Amino acid sequence: MPTPPPSAPSTGGPPVEVETLTAVFQVRDIGAGAEPALCVLLADDGNSAWRLPGGAVAAEEPLDVSARRAVADTVEITTIAHLEQLAVFSDPARVPGIRTIASTYLGLVPSDAPTELAVDSAWHAVDHLPALAYDHDRIVDAARHRLAAKLSYTNIAFALAPARFPMSQLSEIYCAALGYPVDTTNLLRILSRRAVVVATGTVGKTGRTGGRPPALYAFADAQLRVTDEFATLRPPM
Repeated sequence: MPTPPPSAPSTGGPPVEVETLTAVFQVRDIGAGAEPALCVLLADDGNSAWRLPGGAVAAEEPLDVSARRAVADTVEITTIAHLEQLAVFSDPARVPGIRTIASTYLGLVPSDAPTELAVDSAWHAVDHLPALAYDHDRIVDAARHRLAAKLSYTNIAFALAPARFPMSQLSEIYCAALGYPVDTTNLLRILSRRAVVVATGTVGKTGRTGGRPPALYAFADAQLRVTDEFATLRPPM
């Protein structure tokens, strides 16, 4: 009979809880005359601060299932197009009381996906965040940096864009997520060369200023893939 593995020694220390927290991003229009902005979903914690969707992990519940459940409690979203584990935040003093370890996630929602918020929830532009609970500002910052990095070398923007889009709209999404201007013509050249976007052969509606209807494009894949592992999108000089 095989020898069972040794059990972990009991430390006799205080209890530890595990929670999931998810930074859910969507590029949204934030007002007349303003450029679309990268926004994060937050819930009012009732103590003069806002928090990311999350909560304790239920018994026998996988972490990603817990993360999706907590988001669903905050907002009714037709689809979370992409969800990935971000990092573990484990500072013993990150929250008061029982030590709580947070497994954090990055979630992305297409810009045209309808969202129905809970009463105490709202979208906030990441450049103008309200006071956040505990270390949630650090989690939002980590999620934004992860997204910006992956925009360079993967096709992750598929999870922020509509199914079909003019390149000018995709450029706005990149601008919002990266935090600096992205030239539309150059973006099309790069993404076409990497076979990330393809022409649909259809056109969209003419804009307010008139002109020819814009050609519509789509992402070649609706799942994350590496397109150029050494690429970096840099702000203009």
